[in-house]
Amino acid sequence: MTPNDPTPTPTRRPPVFAIVLGIGVLFIGGLLAMMLIKPPQKALCDEPAPDLALTLFDDYNGGWSSETLTLADLRGQGVVLNFWASWCKPCEEEAAALEAAWRKYKDQGIVFVGVDYLDQDPAAKRYLEKFDISYPNGPDLASKISKRYTIRGVPETFFINPQGEIVGCRKIGPLGANELAQRIAEIMP
Repeated sequence: MTPNDPTPTPTRRPPVFAIVLGIGVLFIGGLLAMMLIKPPQKALCDEPAPDLALTLFDDYNGGWSSETLTLADLRGQGVVLNFWASWCKPCEEEAAALEAAWRKYKDQGIVFVGVDYLDQDPAAKRYLEKFDISYPNGPDLASKISKRYTIRGVPETFFINPQGEIVGCRKIGPLGANELAQRIAEIMP
């Protein structure tokens, strides 16, 4: 073949296994990058509960004397920590059971705390009024609390013993009265 020869030279294609290998390497690299950017969520089972500082809604402080509630303030009591939102239909399913349990156990050393997740104050307050919720509730400003508890969605509930440790694992989904009573029995002071 001469430099002026018009016949094209055949191009060499990479072997199929090299293409598949390249795609596999890119896929694994992408997974690793995602894990570094957003690490897997902690299970938060049978371990100390992350502290929180919840600014309570006006008129929905459950008799709490200050406008901010921290988990450290509740040491010595069992805590039912419930993440909810006004736009969450499954949250509505458990609202009556949570309020009934609060009224039953509040004088027995059990405190309920509601954390409103990704919501707007007017809608959240309408929800609390609609379900006659009287235990302490407040908004999760900038999702700080939900990030510390690595919630996966709402409703989600944690049961914290008087020593400040999560008992068992989180409950994902709505709670019924029987399950609520069983879990509260595990955190009684």
